[in-house]
Amino acid sequence: MTQMDNTISDHLIPAEPWYRPVADEVDLFNAAWAARMPVMLKGPTGCGKTRFVEHMAWKLGRPLVTVACNEDMTASDLVGRFLLDADGTRWQDGPLTYAARHGAICYLDEVVEARQDTTVVIHPLTDDRRVLPLEKKGELLRAHPDFLLVISYNPGYQSLMKDLKQSTKQRFGALDFTWPDAAIETEIIAHESGLDTDTAAKLVEIGVRARNLKGHGLDEGLSTRMLIHAARLMVAGVAPRAACSMALTRPITDDPDMRDALDAAVATWF
Repeated sequence: MTQMDNTISDHLIPAEPWYRPVADEVDLFNAAWAARMPVMLKGPTGCGKTRFVEHMAWKLGRPLVTVACNEDMTASDLVGRFLLDADGTRWQDGPLTYAARHGAICYLDEVVEARQDTTVVIHPLTDDRRVLPLEKKGELLRAHPDFLLVISYNPGYQSLMKDLKQSTKQRFGALDFTWPDAAIETEIIAHESGLDTDTAAKLVEIGVRARNLKGHGLDEGLSTRMLIHAARLMVAGVAPRAACSMALTRPITDDPDMRDALDAAVATWF
């Protein structure tokens, strides 16, 4: 766990993260912030959820504390624990406690990766109480008025073993994220990579074809993030087919037949 002994100002986003709105998600998040309603972002990997949270934190002028959730994460990793040092025993806030204490936005990325007995610790912070019991410390922490909890997950990877409890889901307002339409995705790729618009549009077409294979050999389609990676390789001078092989077809599958199908889609455009 990263030590949280720096100042809260270190968690401010220093420059505006560029984000291209797709619908009314910015206005809805602003409304949720005004109401201090916890927000749940749902969508496939690499579609812009994290960039959106960073953009909104910058826009609102709030510090952002991000936690990449994983199956080994415990409640103590989120809330905090006692540590031993040269001066004896001291309490160390976890990232959730730190954000609640100082009025930051706490972003739990891919929250379903955490164990369910870990995620239940967020419940008291996501209703009218807005408190966090620190049982080991004997403290009932009342969240700062500017504290906001945001979580994200990919519904495409839901299973009986990895899903949020209804008692958790119903505490949040939800925003659905998906792949942008072709024109917007082309704009995003061109902006993020510096690639020309015509070539970026070809990458989008490859992405669309790959996404149509989801459930037919691919667990997930090519993400906007992956298309940006391919675009950046091209801008760096890598030949288009080699860039697409490295950034798109090789990372997403090890199946030879599926690779051949994706390579054929690349060959159609390059």
